[in-house]
Amino acid sequence: MIRTGSIEQAWQVLQAIPEFDQRRSLAQLQERLPAGALVLIAEADGQPVGCKLGYAAEDGSLYSWLGGVLPAHRRTGLAQRLLVRQEGWAREHHFAAVTVKSMNRYPAMLRLLICNGYQIRLVEHFGDPVRERIHFIKPLSRNAE
Repeated sequence: MIRTGSIEQAWQVLQAIPEFDQRRSLAQLQERLPAGALVLIAEADGQPVGCKLGYAAEDGSLYSWLGGVLPAHRRTGLAQRLLVRQEGWAREHHFAAVTVKSMNRYPAMLRLLICNGYQIRLVEHFGDPVRERIHFIKPLSRNAE
């Protein structure tokens, strides 16, 4: 099940994702997310097991900032369902595009984005291919499902 949720619920999920070595405090999440930000929660057996956070970017897109699924619940389609729900919300709220950044160190996320029509628009180089930051964009059509 995918539903809107609280920053606190998303924070709990994010704390349990092993790939995120830069832990953010709940206060840091609250500070970064403006009012009206989208917080999606994926549930399994009534427990939060995934999340996706997004907010309006300065360029008028919905910036998909942070998200993930707990390791025990991966390969179940939850990340795909979170992405689809986020895109639908963005369309309903008249965003023209969704933007997101990822890194080579997250190959599953890169595959998910590319398979869903996200296009690379910029790569930031930091001297180590694993740390390169890849910027994606997906223009949204209001008629898409």
